[in-house]
Amino acid sequence: MEAKATAKFVRVSPRKARLVADLIRGKKISEALTILKLAKKASSSVVKKVLDSAVANAGQTGVIDLDTLYVKKAFVDLGASMKRFRPSPMGRAHKYRRRSSHITIVVDEA
Repeated sequence: MEAKATAKFVRVSPRKARLVADLIRGKKISEALTILKLAKKASSSVVKKVLDSAVANAGQTGVIDLDTLYVKKAFVDLGASMKRFRPSPMGRAHKYRRRSSHITIVVDEA
């Protein structure tokens, strides 16, 4: 039986968060937590929180053995973008999009 956790509107670019999510996909929970702890990416702390939440959700059912869990799916979708403008030369303005992410992790028994 699988359990899922999602963090929405996380203020990190999806492209950067996908690099971290790709590291843990298919790994056992203990191995994934070690990878996230040692990763030198800013988004690894957010992904670790979502993984901890997914493990806690799996523990709430009472049926799943937590030692046999692995990361079945880990994906990052594009969230809402905040649109901002900054001045640029010759009286112009450039548009900047501050992107956000929806991070989803699904864990399952091996």
